[in-house]
Amino acid sequence: MSLEGIKQKMNSLRLEQEETQSKYEEVQAKVKVLEQENLAKEQEITSLSHKNQLLEAEVEKLETGIKEAKAIAEQGSQAGTQNENLQRRLQLLEEEVEESDKQMRETNEKLRQTDVKAGHFERKVQALEASRDQWEEKYEEMARKYAGVKKELEDFQQEIGNI
Repeated sequence: MSLEGIKQKMNSLRLEQEETQSKYEEVQAKVKVLEQENLAKEQEITSLSHKNQLLEAEVEKLETGIKEAKAIAEQGSQAGTQNENLQRRLQLLEEEVEESDKQMRETNEKLRQTDVKAGHFERKVQALEASRDQWEEKYEEMARKYAGVKKELEDFQQEIGNI
């Protein structure tokens, strides 16, 4: 192989190494973005879980309120006005329970969707990590090839020097 051929090969290897490095940096940037998105999703999940707990506590409180209102309505044989007031209160509590239940279902649906998205992003991160590993392997292979070519060049230069 001529010296010119070796130089061309080395230039070619350098360009390929630079492209590989550039792609590796792009993948690293994408991984960081996905990790940040994943962290944001985890924070959202935590927030929604907390909100879900609060809503469940509210539902329990409201259900207790409904039970109390029903017990008062059954036990009390007071005047019609008091009975109507209790029935109105019961209706409001039931509406609040329905609203809280609706909110809880919505929150659970959001949690489910967030879990699905988190799984999706985890798969993306795994795919990117696999891609990154492949690029690292290619980079290491190119570094070995570069070292071999460099050694060949040095040997060639030494042979030329001996001549």
